[in-house]
Amino acid sequence: MIFNDKYFQVFLIIICLLITLHLLLVIVDKTYVYRALYYNYVDTDDYKIFHNKTIVRSQYASEWTLSEDYNQKQLSPATEALLDSLETLAVLVIKNDKLYFEKYYQGYNENTLSNSFSVAKSFVSALVGIALTEGKIKGIDQPVSDYLKGFDRNGKEKITIRHLLTMSSGLNWDETYANLFSITTEAYYGRDLEKIIQKLKVVEEPGKIFRYKGCDTQILSFIIKQATGMSVAEYATEKLWKPLGCTSTALWSMDRKDGNEKAYCCINATARDFARLAKLYMQKGTWNNDTIIAPSYIESSLSPILLKDGESGGDSPVDYYGYQWWLLPGYKGSNIFYARGILGQYIIAIPEQKKIIVRLGKKRGPKIGHHYKEMLTLIDECYAW
Repeated sequence: MIFNDKYFQVFLIIICLLITLHLLLVIVDKTYVYRALYYNYVDTDDYKIFHNKTIVRSQYASEWTLSEDYNQKQLSPATEALLDSLETLAVLVIKNDKLYFEKYYQGYNENTLSNSFSVAKSFVSALVGIALTEGKIKGIDQPVSDYLKGFDRNGKEKITIRHLLTMSSGLNWDETYANLFSITTEAYYGRDLEKIIQKLKVVEEPGKIFRYKGCDTQILSFIIKQATGMSVAEYATEKLWKPLGCTSTALWSMDRKDGNEKAYCCINATARDFARLAKLYMQKGTWNNDTIIAPSYIESSLSPILLKDGESGGDSPVDYYGYQWWLLPGYKGSNIFYARGILGQYIIAIPEQKKIIVRLGKKRGPKIGHHYKEMLTLIDECYAW
């Protein structure tokens, strides 16, 4: 009989194991692993697999003015080879507020949306600065518990907005990208960011140690929502996208329909519009003579946090990070600051030269100190232009 067939018995065992595994994933609330396994790894077009909230362009949108020398300079063969090897999608250079160089790859163009990944953290920092400037948030030393439930006990009552801005909340977020069961993977592919955040525990004294982790930015977005009555995408539309004259309607990926934006990542916009955030910061928070972010917040954001370095374990205080911005002080005599994402997304500002560099792509190269090779290579090449 077929029930005595050994192959059928093996088949039944496999089915039973799969059913058991599925029930276990349901019980422990880990069914997001199906999506993680199916999509395998993050991609620059992941907005297509998520629900998104729009960041609406202004009816007064304005294109960058083209420089008289637009695209007269070209990247060196060595730099092009490096960028090709890392599957670059876009490189853009703004010089003296004009579009100086622009090149797209793999079918991308000036209208193509691409995922920001952690570049979004710098946008969230900007939104915090706007809320402070408007008086929606009273100060960065306010406790998080003033805005969010669940942060008034178990050590969380000590966490302030400053601790979130400086990545020193002390929460037990595991910033691991390759682990299927890490909280970072769950946040990206899961469907309930608020639930994930509420489960976190304080494991270090807040405000003492810098440890890069997405939860701090996500919590900032919840504070913005509570303080302004608007989601971060809605607030970005009204306070950044429209005032800055952005020409694209951008997308901010959500954890689920009518849920929350993945604020620690996942703004999908064009290279040209990403560059506007750097210009705003280089202009000390002003745009067309209007103050969008208080200059004092800009200055603090771009100053080293000087906390103990929990990332590299060194004795030197952190001089390469501000309020959700990466810093490269004194490089080539300039105080460079930049936003960056996991696949080599960069918005780089060189204030002393009035230059902005944007690079979008699918891979990043080796790390050199606290920074990455392709970013430093682009700075070196464009510095002399």
